[in-house]
Amino acid sequence: MRASNVTVRRRLFAALIVGTILFVALIVRLGYVQIWLGPELSEMAEDSWRRNIPFEAKRGEIWDRNGVQLAYNISSPTIYAIPAQIKDAKATAAQLASALQITEESVLKQITTRQSSVRIQPGGRKITLEKAQEIQSLNLPGIVVAEDNKRYYPFGGLAAHILGFTDIYNKGLTGIELMYNKLLTGMRGSISYLADAAGRQMPNSSDEYVKPKDGMNLQLTIDNHLQSVLERELDQAMVKYQANDAIAIMMDPNNGEILAMGSRPGFDPGNFRQYPKESYDRNLPIWMTYEPGSTFKIITLAAALEEKKVSLTEPFFDPGAIEVAGARLRCWKRGGHGSETFLQVVENSCNPGFVVMGQRLGKDTLFNYINNFGFGKKTGIDLNGEENGILFKPSKVGPVELATTSFGQGVSVTPIQQITAVSAAINGGKLFKPHVAKAWYSPETGQLVETEKPEMVRQVISEATSKQVRETLESVVANGTGRNAFIEGYRVGGKTGTAQKVINGRYSASEHIVSFIGFAPADDPKIVVYAAVDNPQGIQFGGVIAAPLVKNIMADALQYMNVPQRKDQLERKYVYGDTKTVVVPSLVGMSVTDIYEDLNSDFLLAKSGAGNYVVNQVPKAGAKVEQGSTIRIYLSDTAPNPDSQK
Repeated sequence: MRASNVTVRRRLFAALIVGTILFVALIVRLGYVQIWLGPELSEMAEDSWRRNIPFEAKRGEIWDRNGVQLAYNISSPTIYAIPAQIKDAKATAAQLASALQITEESVLKQITTRQSSVRIQPGGRKITLEKAQEIQSLNLPGIVVAEDNKRYYPFGGLAAHILGFTDIYNKGLTGIELMYNKLLTGMRGSISYLADAAGRQMPNSSDEYVKPKDGMNLQLTIDNHLQSVLERELDQAMVKYQANDAIAIMMDPNNGEILAMGSRPGFDPGNFRQYPKESYDRNLPIWMTYEPGSTFKIITLAAALEEKKVSLTEPFFDPGAIEVAGARLRCWKRGGHGSETFLQVVENSCNPGFVVMGQRLGKDTLFNYINNFGFGKKTGIDLNGEENGILFKPSKVGPVELATTSFGQGVSVTPIQQITAVSAAINGGKLFKPHVAKAWYSPETGQLVETEKPEMVRQVISEATSKQVRETLESVVANGTGRNAFIEGYRVGGKTGTAQKVINGRYSASEHIVSFIGFAPADDPKIVVYAAVDNPQGIQFGGVIAAPLVKNIMADALQYMNVPQRKDQLERKYVYGDTKTVVVPSLVGMSVTDIYEDLNSDFLLAKSGAGNYVVNQVPKAGAKVEQGSTIRIYLSDTAPNPDSQK
């Protein structure tokens, strides 16, 4: 049946309406795509065509507290290949292989891979600027020299365990480099170009450069000079005593800042692979655990004084040993110290006296103080690899364990725990969290961004008790086992430690860890130094080996820090074998004949110049030096004018 003309016209009109609607919709859609989505689609298309060659950001610098660079980056370009743009692969491979001194087969394989860009490895990674210029001058199509950098440590192995090191991609692996890797790393930049599907650069297209964002610069609490002094003394101790290892830490006791910290054996972070793994993957001052020996007695002393369980003037008799629950605990001195006060108990490091202190405190009180001083848990120092140390479980503590703990046996600590706890004992009773990061600076402007503030953990003892501890430990250095740490002109406090090593579950009769912790000035501490030497050869006593080590470090540090000398220090007690300190006499104006007649045997004499009269001398009159020291006199034929000496 044929449709009527009216029906046909209706159908045509409907089709026209539908077609018109579809056409308008198409126009609207095209307009939307062209006008509204156009820029976004163009950007997406460009992104699909764009190829990137990375430009590495410079890793943030690491400075000491005075701004001295301890770690920074140096330019070290890297060679990239864009396979699609290489015209003659074999010729390019031959020239690159010759310049980089690697095999031609290796280069050819890399530059013919189906990738947009490829890094030439290993020879093309982090090359010298001279080598980069040489390769650039070859003008090889498809070969690009990209900006890269590598880590540089200008002082070699100085502070190596603190700084740590990075891998070939500048990622922190140990130390500060690992701890603050994210802030030091920065953000990568790039140079990009437009390429077709085959990887060929599009004609008339321009390169686009995205500048990398460098990492933040980190300032440490470490002082470069003090660190060098500390490590110098560690090196000398290792040579002199042929020890297994040695550690030392210097801290500001008033805020927890680490001024210097090191251990031996050491390593060079720029060439760490050349050293045994145990030299660089263990930061001994925060990782090593051992029985502290008598340096731990400072904690027992502080607790006993705070709880008023002992008076320093109270008499005590040491027969050489004390019986505790059937165990006989001996003093280090055969036969004991006899009658003494509790002040002398500390000066003499008398084990039976400290056992009595521990007994008077009781298990719960003593271990409460030990925990409050921070033992048995990490200090939280901003370095990786810190250990907890080991304490007796309260349920396992009987009379013998209480007694041995009171003089530092049967517990295990780390050096960082020990110096942190003693700092709290002498600084007014405030336990601070130790730290090595001091401040962050912007790499673009050099402006200070953030300061790491000292963090006080808790108040452990009172200021009054802390003052008693300081005075007692000053007496230890002047009159007791710490005499070898005495520094003329400075008030020094400290405590020795000699602990038997535990080997295969038993105390060794021949191997010890000897230690000393000292601080100065004793009435207002500016620095505290802890040192320990593991298994030194020969005489193994903390007062003989570790005390002089700490003395040498502190003597240099106090002068460097311009801490004024004092005349109110305690007089040192001399015993047989000690080298006395004597005052240098005035020799200027005297004749040589007079000097040889009057000068006593306390000094040696050295002459400079010719003549019969002394016109100058070194050391100057009034200086205090060790007996047997040399005085150098400068001679002239003419006696000096007395007025010129005023």
